[in-house]
Amino acid sequence: MIHSGAKIHPSAIIEDGAKIGENVVIGPFCVIGSQVQIGKGTVLHSHVVINGVTTIGEDNQIFHGATIGEINQDLKYNGEPTKTIIGNRNRIRENVTIHRGTVQGGGVTRVGDDNLFMINAHIAHDCQIKNRCILANNATLAGHVELDDFVIVGGMSAIHQFVIVGAHVMLGGGSMVSQDVPPYVMAQGNHARPFGVNIEGLKRRGFDKTTLHAIRNVYKLIYRSDKTLEQVMPEIEHYAKTEAAISFFLAFFKRSTRGIIR
Repeated sequence: MIHSGAKIHPSAIIEDGAKIGENVVIGPFCVIGSQVQIGKGTVLHSHVVINGVTTIGEDNQIFHGATIGEINQDLKYNGEPTKTIIGNRNRIRENVTIHRGTVQGGGVTRVGDDNLFMINAHIAHDCQIKNRCILANNATLAGHVELDDFVIVGGMSAIHQFVIVGAHVMLGGGSMVSQDVPPYVMAQGNHARPFGVNIEGLKRRGFDKTTLHAIRNVYKLIYRSDKTLEQVMPEIEHYAKTEAAISFFLAFFKRSTRGIIR
């Protein structure tokens, strides 16, 4: 079903069964599969391929050569009807690839709202990306990676499968990330190591001085106290009673399975 208000270039291929919403723009030489749904106001510039069981939300901008919902690169994948779900107001730049999920990984690759994926970024099967994240040019996420809100991944960086990156983390360019990264941390290197709190980013997002001070103190407990995470956990829990932002640490550690960067 194609909404009467959609604008589709005559060279585009739209397979029967695709659902194209109001005011969607589909540019030259795009290919849209039969199980694709595209929400109102989304723009596909040209040579975009959207395939598989894929849902695209509203007001996204998808640039030339991007591929979304295509067969993933997991050798276990055997054609199952897994999904790709993209939220609203994302900017997906040239040649970005976002692959569908696998049965073993929950069946869905999911992207939230208001993200920016720069040129050549790759999002593998079963990744879970929340909101307002930025992947710079050539950033690569292996399968099952999770990015919480406001994560920035620098250009030419790669994140190992099953890694979790906490909210408000900034990963410098060229980072190789093989373990989980706690919230609010700045990290860089091969393998990535922590080098402080993302203070400037937090200030831009309205964190007050009291909260920043508490986050710094928790960072010091984790990385500068010469104690194990288990030993400092009671102190982190104490901070969380008065500072809501510290609860992100607690929620993160409950999910973490690969150990944190050191």
